Amino acid sequence: MSPHPVHSHGQHHGRADLTAAAQARLTSAGEQWTPLRAQVFDALARFDRPVSAYDVTDAVSAAAQRRIAANSVYRILDLFVANNVASRVESANAFIANVHPDCPHDCIFLVCDRCGRATHVDDDRITGDVRDAARAAGFQPVRPVIEVRGICAECA
Repeated sequence: MSPHPVHSHGQHHGRADLTAAAQARLTSAGEQWTPLRAQVFDALARFDRPVSAYDVTDAVSAAAQRRIAANSVYRILDLFVANNVASRVESANAFIANVHPDCPHDCIFLVCDRCGRATHVDDDRITGDVRDAARAAGFQPVRPVIEVRGICAECA
């Protein structure tokens, strides 16, 4: 398989379209799109880089003008990751809205150590090879986590 184009998580098609796609993905998985989940997604989608759950909690709390429990936001972010509505950048312990939640590919994240932005590349060949290597070792892969830390083109 050939690599798919590079997608930048910081460039959105439009907030309404992104929210509608996320809502459709979550509801098609049998989950509810509650007001708090909508607020968490909106806050997450406003960031142009991966952010911590506490950053999202602070943004939701500020918008709601009341304190939202961090553990509630963590649960929602975990639900979003499980349903491909958001991605977790493991090396940064951070989350980012998935700009195309119906994309079934494993992401390879390119994380800039200067500006903190993350771009992802979908390459089925590489992630397939990682899954195959895991299986050959007797391991059942669930989700490959591939991240490359470095300096992005804008910061170089």
